[in-house]
Amino acid sequence: MLSQAQRTAILELHAKGVSRHEISRTLRVSRATVRKVLRLNSANVPEIQRKEKAEPYRQQILDLLASCKGNLVRVHEELKVSGAALSYQALTSFCRRQGIGQTPVVPSGEYHFEPGVEMQHDTSPHEVEVGGRKYKAQTASAVLCYSRMLFFQIAPTFQRFDCKVFLTDAVRYMNGAPERVMIDNTHVVVLRGTGREMVPVPEMEAFGDRLGFRFVAHAIGHANRSARVERPFSFIENNFLAGRTFTNWQDLNLQARQWCDKVNSTYKKHLRAVPRELFAVEQLHLKPLPAWVPEVYRLHQRTADAEGYVSVNSIRYSVPILWIGRRVEVRESRDKIEIELDPRHIVTHVRVLTPPNQRIMLAEHRPPRGAGVKRDSHPEETALVEAVPEIAPYVSELKKKSRKVIALALRQLLRLLREYPREPFLAAVAEAARYGLYDLDRLERMILRRVARDYFLIGENAEAPIKGTRQGAGRQ
Repeated sequence: MLSQAQRTAILELHAKGVSRHEISRTLRVSRATVRKVLRLNSANVPEIQRKEKAEPYRQQILDLLASCKGNLVRVHEELKVSGAALSYQALTSFCRRQGIGQTPVVPSGEYHFEPGVEMQHDTSPHEVEVGGRKYKAQTASAVLCYSRMLFFQIAPTFQRFDCKVFLTDAVRYMNGAPERVMIDNTHVVVLRGTGREMVPVPEMEAFGDRLGFRFVAHAIGHANRSARVERPFSFIENNFLAGRTFTNWQDLNLQARQWCDKVNSTYKKHLRAVPRELFAVEQLHLKPLPAWVPEVYRLHQRTADAEGYVSVNSIRYSVPILWIGRRVEVRESRDKIEIELDPRHIVTHVRVLTPPNQRIMLAEHRPPRGAGVKRDSHPEETALVEAVPEIAPYVSELKKKSRKVIALALRQLLRLLREYPREPFLAAVAEAARYGLYDLDRLERMILRRVARDYFLIGENAEAPIKGTRQGAGRQ
């Protein structure tokens, strides 16, 4: 089909006296087409006057669309069952032209931000490799809306403490604070409400006031409002994290800051500018930071355990042995853990994030060789061996082979000794030791079978005296 420009050219050449044959040769169209255009004497492309194949089934399509929950594949299947000779492509094109089952397209619009007005903040999960292990971590990102200056950090968790640490580092990186920080209705900041009705947590509101900005939130589902910060997440995953491994979390965030410096100094085609150059203008409009920005910290109350450690976030940090059993205050900041017994006695550790359940011991807390903490046997084990010395070998093997925590297993075995008669208990333990059975739930069932057989006679011997008691004892 000829375009409007081709039709206009044919009419103009004909008006200049050019022959039809010459027009056909010059524009590389057939002479029949040239004659048709000259006959119509119009440059407008004629509309196709063709009957829609799906038009006879219009009402049936509308009914099926409702019953098939808008699935055109199912609508086409049902039409074929009813005998309609209609292809799936003809059905979809008909629905598209007629607007059947189509959501109206709404233009997204554009947001314009003046320098220093807004910074957008959000988080996104990413998989990172730290210290040879893979973690599902949270990437926190902040972007100045005018200059598009980017700053991000990655951490294994993102709680209110982590949010305050990140935003403090972000405004320090930007060397100033904007008027507002846009968030995505995260529970870390939001106390109640959404969008314009959002009320921040008092703790976070006070934190923002101290640095000179206020928190605002966009309406739920209105992701375009935070597009400035949403867009870089894909770039971070497919550029910064692609093929990179890190020795620890400090190394990861150090490389992230260096990568931000590089990206912010690179020309951006969609901006037609370098973010660092735009930031030179925006920085003049940012609010200056306070003369002293206090360190973000989190307080914990702990008791030094029997081995001389204090647990913070599943990581155990050493303290002097003399602190065992005493109450201490733990001050957790971004890079360190401070354990305070009193103002004159403070222990400082480097903060460790992963892996959990590890022990961090300072050299000065390590006892001299041979003077380490002696571990006494469990009190349950002592009670068992004293009460029934013959089961000592079984208790020793139970400590090695039980799937339960040793203290819980010994406690359960002591309960069985106290609740059931001695003879069935010892017989069951002997049989379990012979077959290598250390499942105490199964041991209890073995004891119950012996108790039922030896102490609760039924059937013909129901009137027989209970073993180990006087006849008739217990009758009312």
